[in-house]
Amino acid sequence: MNLPIGELARRTGVKVPTIRFYEQIGLIAAPPRTEGNQRRYGKTEIDRLNFIRHARELGFEVDHIRELLAMSQEPQASCHQADSIAQSHLLEVDRRIEKLRRLRGELARMIDECGHGRICDCRIIEVLADHGHCAADHVA
Repeated sequence: MNLPIGELARRTGVKVPTIRFYEQIGLIAAPPRTEGNQRRYGKTEIDRLNFIRHARELGFEVDHIRELLAMSQEPQASCHQADSIAQSHLLEVDRRIEKLRRLRGELARMIDECGHGRICDCRIIEVLADHGHCAADHVA
């Protein structure tokens, strides 16, 4: 396989500027180039970009993806570190979900308390102007 960057982007769903960025930060190796200085990619790059794209879709940070990619090069090694990274990420997702639940509750309360009249009497504007009117701590 000897794909130009546009075809690699099409096959992996990763945009060309993102592929170049991943090369710059070392997530994928710089590919060989043609005599015309065009990048050429193969199955290895397709597989690696698919891994990176999927990990990003799941919300993993670039540094964790770098670690996970390194681990994938040692298939007989313990997966303890990979498990630890995933567990840490899961805890962070749970924290975000809880924050969103609090945020949702506060927004719903603001809307429910709004009299749907004039702006001068609008509960939404009042609450937004003064955090002290919030019923719960949705900032943390």
